[in-house]
Amino acid sequence: MTRLFTYTYMLFLYAPIVLITLFSFHSTPALSFPFEGFSLRWYEAIFTSYDFRTALLNSAIVATASTLITTVLGTCSALALMRMKGRFKQVFSFLNFVPIALPGLFLGIALVILFSLIGLPRSLLTITIGHALFTFPFFVESVRSRLGYFDLSLEEAARDLGASPLTAFRLVTFPIIRPTILGAAILAVALSLDEFLITVFVTGTDSTLPLLILSMIRRTVDPTINAASVAMLVLTLLIIALAGFVMKFRRRQLELERT
Repeated sequence: MTRLFTYTYMLFLYAPIVLITLFSFHSTPALSFPFEGFSLRWYEAIFTSYDFRTALLNSAIVATASTLITTVLGTCSALALMRMKGRFKQVFSFLNFVPIALPGLFLGIALVILFSLIGLPRSLLTITIGHALFTFPFFVESVRSRLGYFDLSLEEAARDLGASPLTAFRLVTFPIIRPTILGAAILAVALSLDEFLITVFVTGTDSTLPLLILSMIRRTVDPTINAASVAMLVLTLLIIALAGFVMKFRRRQLELERT
């Protein structure tokens, strides 16, 4: 019974993805069976579309900028959290987890009100701020989990030998946690590219790729939507796979160092 439930769940989860991928290669605009042949015409249509290229560029700009912000601030926060002790550490950990638990609708509305109060017009800048806020807790949790195994005595030894705090971080701490930071940054990019709900509230006239797909669905349903969705899915999977490869490579390095 449990196995049947598992198979049914997997079928329900992945069947729509398979169908979207299949009809993105359909040679005709029909979105129903029978399937009449394969074609790349819909991929050619989206990649030659000015709106698609612009939305893809905007998504890349926002993902890059928000990830840079998250990487710098998140690394500093994770290092500070590693050194905290007692109740203050528990409070900070809880506050860092709150944005993950809160609904995206709440964060979107809160950001709209904030930007209105400070007079900041909605643009790619506000989208970047929203994405940085969204990805920050995930980044901190990813890095903090690795820092839990970090031996602080290594930094203390460097300080005893005359290294400044910055030099100790640059030559000792950062090389050890660099693969973890890279993996968390790649995860932040993937989250930013897929983020939709917060983006709806904080966007202006600029459109990201998820927003473009939404606008395409509102106008009409055609195979270009399938092609755009599959392109977004493949891009996200590649980024996640890269993050997994980086983390796996780092684990192998740690195992070799221990042996």
